[in-house]
Amino acid sequence: MAENNKFKKLKKSLEEAGVNFVRIVWCDNANIIRGKAVHVEMLSHYFEHGVGITAAQQAFPVMYDTVIAETGLSPVGEIRLIPDWSTLSSLPYAPGHARVMGNMVLNGNPWPFCPRNFLVRMIEAAKHEGLEIRGAFENEFYLLRRTSEGIIPTDSTVFASTQGMDINQPVIDAIADALIAQGIPVEQYYPESGPGQQEISVRYTEALLAADWQIAFRETVKAIAYHHNLTASFLPKIFADAAGSGCHIHLSLWRDGKNLLPDSQGVHGLSEVALQFIAGILHHLPALMALTTPSTNSYRRIRPHFWSGAFRCWGLDNREAAVRVPSAPKFTENPSHFELKTVDASANPYLALGAVIAAGLDGVQRKLKPGIPVNQDPANLPEAERIDNGIDPLPDNLGKAIAHLQQDDILLQALNPQLSQAFIAVRQAEWEAMKDWDLEKEVKVLLERY
Repeated sequence: MAENNKFKKLKKSLEEAGVNFVRIVWCDNANIIRGKAVHVEMLSHYFEHGVGITAAQQAFPVMYDTVIAETGLSPVGEIRLIPDWSTLSSLPYAPGHARVMGNMVLNGNPWPFCPRNFLVRMIEAAKHEGLEIRGAFENEFYLLRRTSEGIIPTDSTVFASTQGMDINQPVIDAIADALIAQGIPVEQYYPESGPGQQEISVRYTEALLAADWQIAFRETVKAIAYHHNLTASFLPKIFADAAGSGCHIHLSLWRDGKNLLPDSQGVHGLSEVALQFIAGILHHLPALMALTTPSTNSYRRIRPHFWSGAFRCWGLDNREAAVRVPSAPKFTENPSHFELKTVDASANPYLALGAVIAAGLDGVQRKLKPGIPVNQDPANLPEAERIDNGIDPLPDNLGKAIAHLQQDDILLQALNPQLSQAFIAVRQAEWEAMKDWDLEKEVKVLLERY
């Protein structure tokens, strides 16, 4: 009876909002956002048990819808995509449609291959350590026009150019309005360094919602751009001679409503648990990159002097360090959060954030230390000094990152055997297919995937 009343209330609210279709959405191992839409008149049949999808959905690479056999999955088998109705939102860019995030379920239990459930499990693991994880994804993306001569940026301005703001104001304002209408608070906007490149930052929130917002953010930006006869792309590297696009993860650790990062008595104003969490991320970073920078194209962006975190180190306000600890808004205060820069939007946000949490928790459990903070561009340090301080160059291609992940028992156990097998198989297939492609071919295939 309670479920029936809940459904009636939901259906009434959808009808009042003019919604005809509800899209039940998931994100696969290649970070393609997919969905099945149910008409509201048929929603009663799917309200509790969701829609069916083939298990093979988690075996597709980014290039095409073909099952990678090494995932352990095949066209045989059906799972349910169960809506998490707490995430329901009408879509301002698609009148008559709403979106709800789906959880992958088999026989009434979370399916081991479900990326969203992986993040849920890591959030629970953090709670066992007395930690609540809050975070935000900070996206960079390009706005592009299609012409008879190919794709070109909407402008040719430089970083934070007010002229760039004026040129792109209609589409940026529309994106911001659409995000806010979905309950996603917009904090800052500015043109980034690349021609036509933009950055819009949103407010931090609890970890699962942050990943849900990342899905909504990507969908919203691309849809609004399309309505303005533009193409938006989060692809890490589009132009060889222009800035790449990252998707930095900002994190803070909480307990009982208190931010645990700042400590006036701690080293550099950071608490011991914060330093341990950062140390765990740095320790696992070469393997983490298979999840946080999981495209062959990602490694065209991650280069020394590109502000992308090409070395395994951390620093205070150091944008060349993989982990940056920003100053507090008032410089008399201690830091409130930290930023992992070695991330881009080709990453499935549930897998990337879940793996970062797993790595950080390992640092806390083992009481790891992050080493000394680097106060200059690590690429400018003498190699001997880098070696003495454990400042390693990070993997420079996807194949190397996959190899590190295959040897990282902590991350493999956190993912679980099924999910880790499927994810690695998909990424290995992508690496083998695309490792010899030039940038032009990568962009042709991947520009609108991400």
